Amino acid sequence: MSRRVYIFDTTLRDGEQSPGVSLNVMEKLQIARQLARLGVDVIEAGFPITSPGDYEAVKTIAREVRGVTVAALARADFQDIDRAWEAVKEAEQPRIHTFIATSPIHMRHKLRMTEEQVIEAAVAAVKRAKSYVSDVEFSAEDASRSELDFLCRVLEAAIAAGATVVNIPDTVGYATPEEFARFIRDIRQRVPGIEKVVLSVHCHDDLGLAVANSLAAVAAGATQVEGAINGIGERAGNAALEEVVMALYTRRDQFGCITNIRTEEIYRTSRLVSSLTGMPVQPNKAVVGKNAFAHESGIHQDGVLKERTTYEIMNPVMVGISQSNLVLGKHSGRHAFRQRLLELGYELGEEELNKAFQQFKVLADKKKEITDADLEAIVEEELRPVPVTYTLEYLHISTGTTIVPTATVGLKKGDEVFEEAACGNGPVDAICRAVDKVTGIPCVLKSWGINAVTSGKDAIGEVTLKISENGGKTYLGRGISTDILEASAKAYVNAVNRLLWETGRLKDKSCNEVN
Repeated sequence: MSRRVYIFDTTLRDGEQSPGVSLNVMEKLQIARQLARLGVDVIEAGFPITSPGDYEAVKTIAREVRGVTVAALARADFQDIDRAWEAVKEAEQPRIHTFIATSPIHMRHKLRMTEEQVIEAAVAAVKRAKSYVSDVEFSAEDASRSELDFLCRVLEAAIAAGATVVNIPDTVGYATPEEFARFIRDIRQRVPGIEKVVLSVHCHDDLGLAVANSLAAVAAGATQVEGAINGIGERAGNAALEEVVMALYTRRDQFGCITNIRTEEIYRTSRLVSSLTGMPVQPNKAVVGKNAFAHESGIHQDGVLKERTTYEIMNPVMVGISQSNLVLGKHSGRHAFRQRLLELGYELGEEELNKAFQQFKVLADKKKEITDADLEAIVEEELRPVPVTYTLEYLHISTGTTIVPTATVGLKKGDEVFEEAACGNGPVDAICRAVDKVTGIPCVLKSWGINAVTSGKDAIGEVTLKISENGGKTYLGRGISTDILEASAKAYVNAVNRLLWETGRLKDKSCNEVN
C-alpha cells in the first residue's frame, strides 16, 4: 500500500522572508485560496507576533480558507504562542507551530541557554500550545547540526508534552542526502513515541540540495515535507514543493508514496506566487519553468513528435500547462471567455469578469489570437488587490537616438485627469518623472524587469519594478501590455498606489476600487 506524505506549505511565512518580498493581507489570502485548491495539507500562514500585518493576514486566512490546516509560527515563548492562538482560533483546523534551536552553535551564541533550559522551554511551549489546540507542531531549529543524543532527548520530551508533529529542519542547508536520510532513520529508531506522531522535514537550499534532502528523508520514513512554491524563502530558499510532489509521483515506483496534491493546479499556483511576490521563475526551473517542456534539439523534437515519453517524463497537462485548442479573438463573446477561464481554473464574480472581459477586448484589438497565457496575465492583472488612487488614462512618448526622451502622462484620480510632462535619461525614466510630478511623490526606481508572458511579436510583456520613497521601504508594482512602455507606466502607477495604501495616505474614501 502507498504511504501518505503530507505537504506543508510555508510560502506565506518562510517564502515571504525572501529578500525584497512583502505581501499584503489580500495578496496572502489570494495565495492561500490557491494553495487550498492545490490541495496542500497545511498552510503556514505567517508568524503573528512579528507584526500587526502578519497577525491580520494569519487571522484572515484562518477565517476565510476552509478544507486545510492553517498553522501559525511561534517561538518557544508564551507571548508568541498566545498571539498565534489569537490568530488561528477561527480556523477550521488550527495548528500552532512552535520552535527552539537545538544546535550547539545556536544555543551558545543566540539563545545563551543550556541543554536543560532548552528542553524545559520546549516542553513548556508545547504544553502551552496544547492548551489551545490539539494539533501542535514542534521544530528543533538547526536540527541537522545538532548533537543526535541531545536532539533525541528534546524530541522525546516534546512528544511526551503533547506534540503531534515533530519537525527536523536543515535550517542552513548544510546536510547531504545520504547523511540526512541516516539522520532521519536514527531519529526514528531512538526516539520513543516517534511512531505516534507525524515526522516532518524542512530543508533549505543553500547547497542546492533541499529537494534531494527532502526526498531522501521521505525514503527514510519522514511523513511530512515542508517547503515553498517555486522554492522561495530565506537566502537560497526552501525545498520547491512542486519538485518534491512531482518527484514522488513520477518515481512512485521508488518511493511508494502519495500526496493529496491536485497536480493540475501546480503551474497556476507557481504563476500566482511569482506574480504577487515579484520573483520571476527561471526559464530552466524544473516542473514550472517555461523551458521545462520545451525542446530545441532536432533529435529531441523528432523523438517527442513520435512518442512524447522519449524526452518527457511528465505530461505538461498534468501540472496545469494547458494545450487547449480553443482560440479566442476579438469576435469571441462573454460565454466563450467565461468558459475558457473556468477551464483555466478562474471562477470570477460578475464584477471581476466584467473588468477582465473589457481588458480582453482591448487586447483582442491588438492581437489576432489570444492565448491561455494572455488570459492568465489579464486575470492576474485585474485581480491585483491594491486600492486604486491613480489610473493611467493616457501616455505619449517622444524618443529616439537624436532627441531627449520625453513623456506626457495623464493620470486619473476620481473624476479628474491630471497631466504632466517630463524628460529623462530614457523613456522609462521620463515616464517615472512625469508620474512623480502628478503625484507629488519623488520616488526612486530601485529595480525594473520585464518578462515576455506570451510569445510572438505581439507578445504581452509584464513589467515588474520596485520603488522607494526617500530610500525607505520598497514597494512592488506590476503592469502588462503589448507595449513595454505602457506596461512600465502601469507598473509604476501600481507601485505608487501601493505606496499610498501601505503608508496610510488614502484620504479620499472614493478611492476604494481594487486593481
